[in-house]
Amino acid sequence: MCKVLNVSSSGYYYWHKHPVGARQHKQNQLVNHIRRVHTQSQSRYGSPRIADELRDQGVKASRNRIARLMQKEGIRSIMYKKYRVQTTESNHNYPVAKNLLNREFTAEKPGQKWVSDITYIATGQGWLYLTAILDLADRKVVGWALSESLKAVDTSVAAWRMALKNRPLNGRLIFHSDRGIQYACTEFRDELKELPVEQSMSRKGNCWDNAVAESFFKTLKSELVNHTHFETRAAARLATFEYIEGWYNRRRKHSVLNYRTPSQQESYLVL
Repeated sequence: MCKVLNVSSSGYYYWHKHPVGARQHKQNQLVNHIRRVHTQSQSRYGSPRIADELRDQGVKASRNRIARLMQKEGIRSIMYKKYRVQTTESNHNYPVAKNLLNREFTAEKPGQKWVSDITYIATGQGWLYLTAILDLADRKVVGWALSESLKAVDTSVAAWRMALKNRPLNGRLIFHSDRGIQYACTEFRDELKELPVEQSMSRKGNCWDNAVAESFFKTLKSELVNHTHFETRAAARLATFEYIEGWYNRRRKHSVLNYRTPSQQESYLVL
């Protein structure tokens, strides 16, 4: 067989004792590392974040190499589906604030600029509405609320009160949202009275003016909601809590934060 295959007998015996070459062995090890990080992220990470996570763990490999191996092994980040459900009611007679944020989605330190929006989560028992408030300095979800109705007291007001509890104000804050009635109504504006807060609102029908909040919801949908069937509202509440507090704020790396997590960025900015 060695003659037929044109290989040396010594080469055959070496292969017999060492069936996997050193290079292939290292590649197999790297694939195992990739699978482990991919599994730990619940299949949410693609090659950029996996490469950064492995770098943090002392595993040296370029993003391009990791991407090639992921493609070869069929390891993919879970995909998201398009969605659109109307949660914004802007046809009202309440005052509309100017767009003070003006798409400046950065902040030097926490507590300077917050953005907020509302989305939906489908369950077997009906809709749940998620209101979220993010700090642009570290992209942390500082306040959020789940509700069965779109009343301000259950959405914007509830999320605002959580945000103040988690991150008390110590200076001027720009609070940006869309023109929805939950943010323009008297109940919510009363929450801002006597506080160093200036309201800012997107232009009518312009989702790009609130792109960071929209991006958070897109991530939530692609990484959790679109891949889970919630039989009950309680199941959706638990999964959302675990996603925001256990994953997004503490463990999920953000490219805009140089692949730090919101918690890491918060500590970095404080220091």
